[in-house]
Amino acid sequence: MATLRRPAGVSFCARSVCVSVCVCARSVCVLLLLLLVSGGVGGVSAEEYDYYSWPLDPLQTGRFYAKQPQCVDIPADLRLCYGVGYKRMRLPNLLEHETLAEVRQQAGSWVPLLAKRCHADTQVFLCSLFAPVCLDRPVYPCRSLCEAVRDACGPVMEAYGFPWPPMLQCSKFPLDNDLCIPMQHSSSHVTQTPVSKVCPPCDNELKADTILEHFCASDFVLKLKLKEVRRDRGDRKLIVAQKKKKVLKMGVLRKKDLKKLVLYVKNGANCPCPQLDSSLSSAYLVMGRRLEQQLLVMAVHKWDKKSKELKFALKYMKSHQCPSYHTVFQ
Repeated sequence: MATLRRPAGVSFCARSVCVSVCVCARSVCVLLLLLLVSGGVGGVSAEEYDYYSWPLDPLQTGRFYAKQPQCVDIPADLRLCYGVGYKRMRLPNLLEHETLAEVRQQAGSWVPLLAKRCHADTQVFLCSLFAPVCLDRPVYPCRSLCEAVRDACGPVMEAYGFPWPPMLQCSKFPLDNDLCIPMQHSSSHVTQTPVSKVCPPCDNELKADTILEHFCASDFVLKLKLKEVRRDRGDRKLIVAQKKKKVLKMGVLRKKDLKKLVLYVKNGANCPCPQLDSSLSSAYLVMGRRLEQQLLVMAVHKWDKKSKELKFALKYMKSHQCPSYHTVFQ
């Protein structure tokens, strides 16, 4: 086994026992980190440590913080990192968010991506940045972990019309021979469940929580009927029946948009969409965003009058308090 070396060490205290951990061989450091994240070493879990003497940011962003880095409890309403395996996080985090309010705002828009189960390590990767585990020095995800999640989830994001965001550019993360968080699942087992081949906007359960999440993340929400659906340059183009629509959330829509309403399922020309592949006689609940000059569909459901979940969601839409986050896909 690799041995620990003592020079230039970092320190932390577990309960009343202080331990000095020096700069160590990568295999030992990563093992220690994973043990802490997954439940602790010798019965002591990660959240029971007090940390001090934070070193400089290894990525050298040049950011100067008004407050000293600290360990805080991961908020119960930070849904992105619910059940991640540890209870305390470093603040400011590794994306330079300095307050929990800012973390909540920015992390909220990633929750729908978790539901797509595009990679088994998506939560590990995102939470290592949004809510990094409290160690004496910040530990970033390995570049290979970033690349694996990007390669698996990037196409899902592209299906919604959004590229992989610059803030998660994988080249800025450390190589695997440095101290970093590696992949937890092999490339042959990248997903927890088989990924559906259905167009992503069509692959959402008619559940109240899901509807309200998309309601908050969408620029506009409509009840409508469709006049025609056609393929258009790799997209699926939805022509809305003019007199058969009701605005539930106006958002960025303008009056001239409503006069001749055309929506797009991005990259949806060839993937199945059960709601749209059958008869168009029923009404639809459509939630979407504006991207440049196009109105993109983020979620589409058949309007089922008998659905208790839909009735519940519609009842609380007006009073529902949405988080005021900026979408990470911008």
